[in-house]
Amino acid sequence: MHGFLRWIRPTPRLLLGLALALAAQLALAQAPTAVEATFKNMLTALQAGSVADFVAPGDANFKSGMNQQMLDSVRASLAPRLTQGYTSTFLGTMNQQGYTIYLWKLAFKDGMDDRLVTMAMKEGKVAGFFLR
Repeated sequence: MHGFLRWIRPTPRLLLGLALALAAQLALAQAPTAVEATFKNMLTALQAGSVADFVAPGDANFKSGMNQQMLDSVRASLAPRLTQGYTSTFLGTMNQQGYTIYLWKLAFKDGMDDRLVTMAMKEGKVAGFFLR
């Protein structure tokens, strides 16, 4: 192994190439189309205050764990910022306890703090939707 490393010298050009390759990999990250649509629909339902639409893609536990009061609480602080405009950037996925966790960054046009959104899914159903 050490013999192999002697052949590679970390030149500025090599380091720049590696950095550009990593940036390109991150830029190409995309959520599956159906997952992205679910994410967007849930944000729209949140803005509208529609608990029925918000929980529609969820599993039984997600549906039973959400109520109008909880949605209204989140909506009160977030809907005005969503209405002003935002950009969502898909960051990638993680696997945790049998669930696929999809991660997005929400950057708002108001210039205030960004939010990290995590959406846990299993077998095509949403099991959790968290804004941090």
